[in-house]
Amino acid sequence: MSMLAAAPTTQASGGVRSAGANHLAAKQSRGIVGAAAVRGNHGKPAQSARISAAARRSSRLSVRAQGSTFGRLFRVTTFGESHGGGVGCVVDGVPPRLNITREELQYELDRRRPGQSRITTPRNEEDSCEILSGVGLDGVTLGTPIAVLVRNKDHRSQDYGEIAVAYRPSHADATYDMKYGVRAIAGGGRSSARETIGRVAAGAIAKKVLKEIAGTEILAYVSQVRDVVATGVDHETLTMEEVEANIARCPDQASADKMIEAIDKVRVRGDSCGGVVTCIVRGCPRGLGAPVFDKLEADLAKAMMSLPATKGFEVGSGFEGVNTTGTAHNDEFYMDPDTGLRTRTNRSGGIQGGISNGEIVELRIAFKPTSTITQAQQTVNREGVEQELKARGRHDPCVVPRAVPMVEAMVALVLVDHLMMHFAQCNLLGRDDYSDLVQGNMKSLYDPAHIGGAGGASAGGATMSVKDMSAAFSED
Repeated sequence: MSMLAAAPTTQASGGVRSAGANHLAAKQSRGIVGAAAVRGNHGKPAQSARISAAARRSSRLSVRAQGSTFGRLFRVTTFGESHGGGVGCVVDGVPPRLNITREELQYELDRRRPGQSRITTPRNEEDSCEILSGVGLDGVTLGTPIAVLVRNKDHRSQDYGEIAVAYRPSHADATYDMKYGVRAIAGGGRSSARETIGRVAAGAIAKKVLKEIAGTEILAYVSQVRDVVATGVDHETLTMEEVEANIARCPDQASADKMIEAIDKVRVRGDSCGGVVTCIVRGCPRGLGAPVFDKLEADLAKAMMSLPATKGFEVGSGFEGVNTTGTAHNDEFYMDPDTGLRTRTNRSGGIQGGISNGEIVELRIAFKPTSTITQAQQTVNREGVEQELKARGRHDPCVVPRAVPMVEAMVALVLVDHLMMHFAQCNLLGRDDYSDLVQGNMKSLYDPAHIGGAGGASAGGATMSVKDMSAAFSED
């Protein structure tokens, strides 16, 4: 029975035919698994096979162009496959006159680099980045697209021969075939975590913008591996040095030792395990996010769930909040003499009504066990035949230690995009409390001189012109 006969709902997605072995072999010899001609249960051409070749090619091209760009004003497009010539990104919308160096990008890339410890994949890549455009010789951004390239050097495509026809359980092999009718076999192509190199490079730029403009600090760490949960991590004082103090990237050293032991146990038997990454944002500007569809946590959720192997997302109290009442869960307000409006607790995780409130943003992201393991598993091949599969290749026994910089990067991309949108909308007509809001000081909102009409006009001051506003922004 063909795959289409077994699963008729995939016919319109470019399912796989069980006949034509010679044609399939020819496709596989070029490293491509495809289904150009699909036949139904009675040997008649299925609907997709009746479409002209030109229309079919056009349809595939339009579909493949989707899904690789993130952001609205600060836009990132990643490119490349795991075993291709290289991977990277193009970042558009970067403000001009920002000082950025290759070393700043390389620092973040080294944190996600494979082969950095025994609990990560043994694939040994330098991941040395090249900035191809958008940055002048003096290390200042030009306001034009920044292209970053990292060349692949240590790939062994021969490890993926059997995977050309047998689908890895819980991997993207089968769904890529269902959707496109073709996929990059070696290394998983775009579904590989190697795609995140472009995100991390772009995130390094976004981090620099946030630090320069608002003093924002983004820190992620491993908070759980299997049933080992970190305790006693103070989000007010947590430092990068504490996170990077061990190979588990857990600031609680006692828990880190247990996490490393848990990963080692599954690694030596060819298995894998999952975990949780917690991310905090200190100094997040107030006012980021918008009502309804563009809520800050909605965009953060999309960003986190776009990372490979993610299966869960929480902000603030998350799912634990259902066990409380409104009386216990609400974050009560008070006036701080230095910073103005604050909350006594932070169960909202720094976001209320979809808009940041200036408190520490707290996120948690769940990562499943790595799907490619060397233990024997039952699967189905492209011919619709059940078989046993023992996957080869070099893969992380647990992705969370290397996922830490990936999470930080995606959070930075969301925040800088929202900061630019907030400035464009809410300060276009000028408001003299803008710098206070960005720096997290809401006290000015309760000064009578600042209470007035739209655009910042009030009894105590006039609306800034766009020219004056731009000059002030540049000087800051």
